[in-house]
Amino acid sequence: MNSLETNNIGKAFGKLVVSDNVSLALPKGARHALIGPNGAGKTTLINLITGTLAPDTGTVLLNGEDVTRLEPNARVKRGLSRTFQINTLFPQLTPLESAVMAICERNGTSGHWLSGLSKHAEGIDEAHDLLSKVGLGDDAVKPTRDLAYGQQRLLEIALALASRPKVLLLDEPAAGVPKSESAALFEVIAALPEDISILFIEHDMNLVFSFASRITVLVQGAILTEGTPDEIAHDPRVREVYLGGAHHG
Repeated sequence: MNSLETNNIGKAFGKLVVSDNVSLALPKGARHALIGPNGAGKTTLINLITGTLAPDTGTVLLNGEDVTRLEPNARVKRGLSRTFQINTLFPQLTPLESAVMAICERNGTSGHWLSGLSKHAEGIDEAHDLLSKVGLGDDAVKPTRDLAYGQQRLLEIALALASRPKVLLLDEPAAGVPKSESAALFEVIAALPEDISILFIEHDMNLVFSFASRITVLVQGAILTEGTPDEIAHDPRVREVYLGGAHHG
């Protein structure tokens, strides 16, 4: 059974087709990249998978369960988590506070979060562990706004992991991150537990080819091709529509 499947997912806004019968399958532990030029429908597909957009046709399966009509929060509870292109952090909170809040949200105790960190000993231990896993252990009590941008992206991943996902969707995790930090960011992603299936959007082809075991190429909302990094690198159609001059898009 696959961790995540989309079957003929379709979405249109009037005459503009943004997702054209897209079928994907992520087995457990997948490291799957979604690439394509600007306007290819990559983030739209993530939004359809997470439930922030409702598809016109097709289904989304999470560990074999049809979640197509479930709200985003219900999908999170079933093991689906994501990060965004633009970070959505609380700049005034510390990473530790943000992580404890995310853990309380998962446990259904977020209403008590404002009573103070000291009331959440177990959450604090788990938060420290999460932050250490993404390389933020030494910065746990620094205000988030004082973290380097690459560190803020790592914090987003830690918060996504707080929900204990089975499937993690990363929408351009290295967007805005200096080149000198993006390799380190992907080293952290590469070290995530092997049983988590990861679907990620990324424009840096070096990162894509070094990290993904499988790649899907989207063009105008439809799948152009899918294959191993080696197959994608040697596909002339991919070179023409994407690698040839649109890898900023």
